[in-house]
Amino acid sequence: MSTSELSVADFDFVLPPELIAQHPMAERSASRLLDGRGRAPVDRAFRDLPQLLQPGDLMVFNDTRVIKARLHGEKPTGGAVEALVERVLPKHEVLAHLRASKSPRAGSLLRFADAFDALVIGRGGPDGSLFHLRFPGEPLALLERHGHVPLPPYIQHDDAPEDEARYQTVFADRPGAVAAPTAALHFDDAVLQALHQRGVGQARVTLHVGAGTFQPVRVERIAEHRMHSEWYEVGAGAVQAIAATRAAGGRIVACGTTALRALESAARGGALTPFTGETDIFITPGFEFRVADLLLTNFHLPRSTLMMLVSAFSEHAHVMALYRHAVEARYRFFSYGDAMLLQRSATIAACCSST
Repeated sequence: MSTSELSVADFDFVLPPELIAQHPMAERSASRLLDGRGRAPVDRAFRDLPQLLQPGDLMVFNDTRVIKARLHGEKPTGGAVEALVERVLPKHEVLAHLRASKSPRAGSLLRFADAFDALVIGRGGPDGSLFHLRFPGEPLALLERHGHVPLPPYIQHDDAPEDEARYQTVFADRPGAVAAPTAALHFDDAVLQALHQRGVGQARVTLHVGAGTFQPVRVERIAEHRMHSEWYEVGAGAVQAIAATRAAGGRIVACGTTALRALESAARGGALTPFTGETDIFITPGFEFRVADLLLTNFHLPRSTLMMLVSAFSEHAHVMALYRHAVEARYRFFSYGDAMLLQRSATIAACCSST
C-alpha cells in the first residue's frame, strides 16, 4: 500500500473516551504492555520488557526535557492571552503559539503571569503561524518560574504537581520540548537497571517534540500533508553504539516515535551519521527504515501522523488489528496510557508468545 493510495480515514478507529488516560499510574512501570511483535497480540506488563529483549540489543532513548511552555497573560487592552512557547531562540527571543480574541500587533507588549512583559516582534515560523516574541530575560528561566506544564489537549485538567514530575522522563536532560516522549515515561530506575542486567545497551538522542505532534491532518490524502519541523540531534556516541550493536548482531530498539524519527532522519542519506538540525520527516506506509528493528510506543490519536508512522513500521493491517484488540482489552490510551512493542514489518514473527 503506497502513500498515494492512502487517506486519513485509513488510520481511523473508534476510541471510547473513557480509555483516554487522564492521570499517570501510581508507579511509572505499572503500565500494561501490548506485545505486538507477532501476528497474535499478547497482553503483558511493562515490567516484562527487559525479558522480551535480547542481550546485545540497544535501546535508544530521547533525552529531551519538557519545558513549562504554557503562559497565561493579558494584552494591553486587558484581553486574555495564552502562549505556548514552541521554540527558544537566541537573544531572549521565542516563537510561540498565541490564543487571543484578536491577534496582537507587532510592537505591542504582552503581560505574562503578572510578572514580565514580552514584546511582539511579528509573525514567524515556517508558515508564519507562530508569533515572534522577545522576553526581558532568559526564556527558559522565565518559563521555569512562571510557566505551566503544557499538557496535551486531550488531558482535561489543569497541570498539577504530579504532572510536573510525571510528564517528564526520569532521564530528561536537554530542555526544549513542549510534549513528552511518552513511551519513555514508563521507565523507572528498576526497569533501567533490569535492562542493564539483561545486557541491553542504552544510547541517547535528542528530539525536541513540538506542539505540531498534536495537530490534526487537515487533508484527506495523506500525500498532501505538510509535516511540522522539529530540532533534533543524533551524536557521534549514539552512531558508534548503533554500529557496534549491529556488528555484534544486536538489534536497535527505538524508545518512542520521537527517537525513531531522529534516527531515521539522520539516516536519510543512506547511512546513519551524526547530525544536528531540523527534521520534517513524514513516515508513512512504504517508508524504508534503515535503523530501528523494534519500536516501543504508546497508543496514538486516530487519524494522526503517528498512527501513520506505526503503520509504516509494522504493517497497516497488523497495527489496526492491534488497536482493535487494545480497545477491546481496555488498554489506557495516549500520553499517560499504556505501551506497545512492535517489530519492523519485514521481520514480524509468526508468534512471539513464548518469549
